[in-house]
Amino acid sequence: MTIILQNKETLKFDDFIFKCCIGKKGLIKKKREGDKKTPIGIFSLGNLYYRQDRISKPITKLKCIPIKKEMGWCDDKNSEKNYNKLINIGKKIRYEKLYRKDHKYDFMIPINYNTKKTQLGSGSAIFLHLTENFKPTLGCVAIKKKDFLILLKLINKKTKIKLA
Repeated sequence: MTIILQNKETLKFDDFIFKCCIGKKGLIKKKREGDKKTPIGIFSLGNLYYRQDRISKPITKLKCIPIKKEMGWCDDKNSEKNYNKLINIGKKIRYEKLYRKDHKYDFMIPINYNTKKTQLGSGSAIFLHLTENFKPTLGCVAIKKKDFLILLKLINKKTKIKLA
């Protein structure tokens, strides 16, 4: 089954419809790092990362990985080895911090965009994560926590997301 972005404000999965938000500047076929756009395509999903210190492990068929303080996601287009990958922070490279003060990444699933044969500068750290106010993202897809919990019960590691 596939999660479908019906428009800039709606995700659909099976009979479920969820309000969402996407990149501030909309959708694009040829994504670039920092363009604030959500990539167009059909992508697989990664593991579920969650803040174990704030919420208990949810019911899901996805592999669950607790977010630790030293976890980051490399968005440094000069780091060929680490670009668009989970890293331990502290290296002298740019990254998106996963252990945040806000609640955006209390639940977070990487959308597997630009992960196989990674192209430097073509966009990184594209996630399905939480939102409280539906403000546009920097390229991710975000939904409310209550909807994320419903979605987690429905999806599995074979689930895809179609962004178009």
